[in-house]
Amino acid sequence: MPRPYQPSLLRLLHGATAVLVVGAWLSGFLVYNRFDGRWGRLPLALSGDWIDLHGTVAVMLWPLVLMFALYAATLGRARLRQPANLIALLALALAVGSGKLMQEDWLRDGELGHGVYAVHLVAWLMLAGAVLSHVGSVLARGGRPLAASMASLEVRPRDQPRDWWGQIRRHFSR
Repeated sequence: MPRPYQPSLLRLLHGATAVLVVGAWLSGFLVYNRFDGRWGRLPLALSGDWIDLHGTVAVMLWPLVLMFALYAATLGRARLRQPANLIALLALALAVGSGKLMQEDWLRDGELGHGVYAVHLVAWLMLAGAVLSHVGSVLARGGRPLAASMASLEVRPRDQPRDWWGQIRRHFSR
């Protein structure tokens, strides 16, 4: 059986999104732990402006999510037939979109009752479940080889960055 291969543009968008999502989760948890903590806190004595860091990660994540969604809706459309992929992308869009609607001073001022903040928290919980489901689905479908193909640095001759625009053009000319 041949080793699975994922397109290089997919791997770049997926990998960068994954790194920023982990950064958003960690910084978001620290923000929650410091300013909210309604459902428990960890005894962490970390100083710093975690709200600004979380917002900075979100600013980097926003355009990446848009590019990833465009890729998924076009070149990656077949992959969206996997429910775990679609749910993860929708949960990510909800998390980023609801975060964009928030005011950073709400939490600093103790204003925890805003509906969009509740949506943001639920979206991140949904995203955590969706990512676990996504990873489980990948492992169930193709095992370690399929999962490893997303982290592979191998690039085939017609899948170089210079070929991406042609791939997109061919998709739309069909």
